[in-house]
Amino acid sequence: MNDPATFAFYQERAAHYTQSFAQAHSRHLDRFLDRLTLRAEILEIGCGAGQDAARMKARGFRVHATDGVPAMVTKANEQFGLDARVMRFDQLNASERYDAVWAHACLLHCSRTQLPTILRAIYRALRPGGYHFASYKLGDGEGRDLFGRLHNLPSAEWVRARYAEVGFDRVDHLVYPGKGSDGTQRDWIAITVRKP
Repeated sequence: MNDPATFAFYQERAAHYTQSFAQAHSRHLDRFLDRLTLRAEILEIGCGAGQDAARMKARGFRVHATDGVPAMVTKANEQFGLDARVMRFDQLNASERYDAVWAHACLLHCSRTQLPTILRAIYRALRPGGYHFASYKLGDGEGRDLFGRLHNLPSAEWVRARYAEVGFDRVDHLVYPGKGSDGTQRDWIAITVRKP
């Protein structure tokens, strides 16, 4: 994430954010993991406090947890011993290395102009047949939440179109109501795609 205000929020409030909003793993995670073979290699971008990566590890997967905010990486490693490392979305340059890329509630902080480039990097990083999951808050254009964090706030159609343009096959998507950590209620989309 390159937005200074969003970066500053997570860097300055990592401890509070971890205690308040990042205790349980994503409700979408186990269904996603069930698609993968045991010992599959998973890259998590935007790992935050590390709860999803810890669940992946507990289920027997090889996990590479990353986050662009050093304070969040510190928290993930303190809580779960993940060996997480600092990596921004735009620093992903792997080629056909991973069986899956998990990006729960993090790519929503990419600007709309940046997101296609990030999706192409995820596509390159996946092995053929690899899966990718992401979730986004839905809306009608970029904006900031009550904490000042940047959100791309796309429509469901816009999200699906960006993934199709990159070359992904859509496997599944779900639009559902949810509450952001700032307390704002809005619809979200959870999308799972596959590299042919």
